[in-house]
Amino acid sequence: MHTDIDQQFGYSAPDYVFTNADERARTRYSALSALHDAQSIRTMERLGVSKGWSCLEVGGGGGSIASWLCSRVGDEGRVVATDIAPDFLHALAFPNLEVLCHDIRNEGLPEHQFDLAHARLVLMHLPEREVALHRILRSLKPGGWLVLEEMDDLGIMPDPSVNPREEELRVRYAFQHVLASHGVELRYGRLLPQQLQACGLVNLGAEANASIWKPNSPGVTLLKLVCRELREPILASGLISPSQYEAEMERVDEPDFLMPSPMMWTVWGQVPC
Repeated sequence: MHTDIDQQFGYSAPDYVFTNADERARTRYSALSALHDAQSIRTMERLGVSKGWSCLEVGGGGGSIASWLCSRVGDEGRVVATDIAPDFLHALAFPNLEVLCHDIRNEGLPEHQFDLAHARLVLMHLPEREVALHRILRSLKPGGWLVLEEMDDLGIMPDPSVNPREEELRVRYAFQHVLASHGVELRYGRLLPQQLQACGLVNLGAEANASIWKPNSPGVTLLKLVCRELREPILASGLISPSQYEAEMERVDEPDFLMPSPMMWTVWGQVPC
């Protein structure tokens, strides 16, 4: 079903670059949870999420944030969690949870129903991100809060001239090339404050966080997962040879490896009452 929003911003629906419903996805979601759940939860706690709230989790993935929300809002509250492949969400056992198999690129959401809407690492992957953002905004009640978390994957890159122990990996540049070719906006996190301001939200706030990734950390685990998952298109990019790819996949496990993470932006704003 296409809407006036689709017509206003243009519509297309290429396949999502990652697989969402197998063991690779489970491991990827676990790493993302270890990296980012604490920041997501701190933000929602500050905004006052509490008993009785009605909450929307867009792109619920492995379900860690949907689970936290269900516990937080209690039996008096409600959580709707969506995903294009909601297998992991269906495995959650919360009586106040509703799971929707839903593609926000071309399907609407209930309007003016939620006190909070949250999405993490969803919109940057969608060429239709403007459509998706307006759908999420329309789902909020007056006074409802929107929390979006997206990467700026280009703002902090390894620079051996600043820190000789930081290494520039060809595989990371090739990975970014693959994402960009699928319509991913690699700087989207950095654009979010202005995006939400332009949408008329008030009480805006934002935080940006980065860390150093080292061997056996959730960050390096995630890096290896996504580069293995996209091995064929990474090699097809011509930016790295098979031997270089394998050497770098081994390098990230060596004890002295260090790499700055991408910058994760957490941005929030409130619908005017």
